[in-house]
Amino acid sequence: MAKTYAAGLFAAALASAKFGTETVYADGTFNFSPFSTSSSSSSSASVPNAQANVPQPPAAAAAAPERPKVRNDNPRTTSAGFDPEALERGAKALREINSSKSAKQVFDVIKKQEETRQAELTAKVQEFKALQAQAETERQRVVYDEQKKLAQQQAQIKSQMARYEDELARKRMQAENEHHRTRNQELVKMQEESSMRQEAARRATEEQIQAQRRQTEREKAEIERETIRVRAMAEAEGRAHEAKLAEDVNRRMLVDRANAEREKWVAAINTTFDHIGGGFRAILTDQNKLVVAVGGVTALAAGIYTTREGARVVWSYVDRILGQPSLIRESSRGKYPWSSFFSRSMSALSKGANGGSATTSEKGFGDVILHPSLEKRIQQLANATANTKAHQAPFRNMLFYGPPGTGKTMVARELARRSGLDYALMTGGDVAPLGSQAVTKIHQLFDWSKKSKKGLLLFIDEADAFLCERNKTYMSEAQRSALNALLFRTGDQSKDIVLALATNRPGDLDSAVADRIDEVIEFPLPGEDERFKLIKLYLDKYIAKAGERKPGLFSNLFKKQQQKIEIKGLTDDILREAAARTEGFSGREVAKMMASVQAAVYGSEDCVLDANLFREVVDYKVAEHQQRRKLAAADGDK
Repeated sequence: MAKTYAAGLFAAALASAKFGTETVYADGTFNFSPFSTSSSSSSSASVPNAQANVPQPPAAAAAAPERPKVRNDNPRTTSAGFDPEALERGAKALREINSSKSAKQVFDVIKKQEETRQAELTAKVQEFKALQAQAETERQRVVYDEQKKLAQQQAQIKSQMARYEDELARKRMQAENEHHRTRNQELVKMQEESSMRQEAARRATEEQIQAQRRQTEREKAEIERETIRVRAMAEAEGRAHEAKLAEDVNRRMLVDRANAEREKWVAAINTTFDHIGGGFRAILTDQNKLVVAVGGVTALAAGIYTTREGARVVWSYVDRILGQPSLIRESSRGKYPWSSFFSRSMSALSKGANGGSATTSEKGFGDVILHPSLEKRIQQLANATANTKAHQAPFRNMLFYGPPGTGKTMVARELARRSGLDYALMTGGDVAPLGSQAVTKIHQLFDWSKKSKKGLLLFIDEADAFLCERNKTYMSEAQRSALNALLFRTGDQSKDIVLALATNRPGDLDSAVADRIDEVIEFPLPGEDERFKLIKLYLDKYIAKAGERKPGLFSNLFKKQQQKIEIKGLTDDILREAAARTEGFSGREVAKMMASVQAAVYGSEDCVLDANLFREVVDYKVAEHQQRRKLAAADGDK
């Protein structure tokens, strides 16, 4: 048995010598130093070493890094760090223990100490595990508390971010609204300035056109005066020649006639004064006759004055009750109810005097040449209006818009005639000068319009003059009241009145006025085919039929025969060339151009229209049109 313990101690000493330390682990959980100088010191020192060295888990031991190899500078040790002296001391101690009598007791003590140390280490391991579990629980609780606090902080931060984003969005919306408000104010100001500039340009253009028209009229009047002067001089020369031939005869006849007339007037004057003198003497001598004469003269004067003033009062009352409103510029109805009878009688009489050839063609629109699609639309609208009146349905209001001179007024007049309605024309510019009376005049106009038995088409030309937006700064209170009065009278669909508006700027109309419009029709500038037809129409009207007299009962009795214009070499190709060159001309400008051709023909010596004269006038009017467009563009850029 002693040999067995000696063999175990020797193996422990070899293991200690191999690792170069004095600590020997029996099973990896305790240590002792059997090779100390005294056994008591070794036994006493082994307990604190066992308590100090806590066994490490196998994973930690496996994960521990290997010790680096050190250089052997001691010649007594090997290259692996093995000290042979420790082995020698261990062998010496082993021999001493082996030779001792109490070797077994020593090994028993050592064994008990080792078992006690193992039990203590097991208890410490269990305590360490319990502490480790408690620490893990505490760590999990801390982690949960930290996660809870983190979630609360994240929720609070998210709420703060949401409030901050909402505040930013509200501020951004306020800034955008303020920007839009400022932008809208700037746009309104720019629109008002643009409207004022356009109005100024329009007025300047109209003034220029009026000046040119006055200049043309002055030149025409000057030509007419020169013609009259030349004619008067020729007639005077003829009369002077005739007078010179019969001067003596005329002188004698004049002397005899003068003497006879003088004697006759002298006798008449003497007789008259004798009668007057006798009457005055009779009145002055007889007091009753004097009183009767003075009373009669006084009564006659009073009767004349009373009759005149009474007739004036009665006529003003009749005119106010039955007469045509002052806003109406033109109407197919008479000024008074009995006027229609006389107009129909006179028209029938003129037709009878003309042999019944005064019937007009139902095709076309008179002096207006429209695009086929637009003409078809107008014809459909006329048929629909006529059928609406026949079926007692409410009429549809219309809006005609387009450049000036495109035939809006003429088409409205023809539309009323074809639909079987009466026709009345007013202009929007007549409302503003009325001031506070405008509302009364508007109501009188609609009351008068409702008296038409056939229905009435009320055409308002230049409607934007008083039907513009009510937020305009330059719109007076009277104009605003007049607009409200018209809106009140047109609030419901009417079975008596068709409201037709014409304007060059439909965007200026008030939104309430636009809401009352049922049909919107655009009148564009005429195309080349339409201009060719217009040129042919006005060539026939102003040139070919210039010397013809209008049919009538007394027209041939008091008018002098006009000189007819002769047309030479004016073919359709030349007219088409003129139509192609007049691009951008309105129907009114084409009519003015043909009137200028007529004036040029009358200004010539032989009263003949040829191709050269026609081209010359067309060149002049095209250059004038281009110059007018340049002036309008220059005024628009300012």
